[in-house]
Amino acid sequence: VQLQASGGGLVQAGGSLSLSCAASGTIHKLHTLGWYRQAPGKQRELVADFIVAGTTNVADSVKDRFTISRDRAKNSVDLQMNSLKPEDTAVYYCHAFVSGPSLDLREYWGQGTLVTVSS
Repeated sequence: VQLQASGGGLVQAGGSLSLSCAASGTIHKLHTLGWYRQAPGKQRELVADFIVAGTTNVADSVKDRFTISRDRAKNSVDLQMNSLKPEDTAVYYCHAFVSGPSLDLREYWGQGTLVTVSS
């Protein structure tokens, strides 16, 4: 399974950016798909993700500014980030829990994409 991420970049505070991630490969079931981030000197944290029931988890720090959407047919998610703040600066990682044909559950990470918000 591969997680292909795109988007990110540099933006001024108050601006917007979007991230996209698509899962590909041998996927029996996509249990979760979403985004984590890790700022310098901090632990990796959940930003937002979809879980198998179709519900979402969204961090309190972004819930009024970020929106996650999903394309089930494409096994992809988009993260629209509005009203960005300098504290949103981090490397953002696509993340998924996937089960294959043998129903084993595995965790996958995409390559990180840098989001930098200047003040």
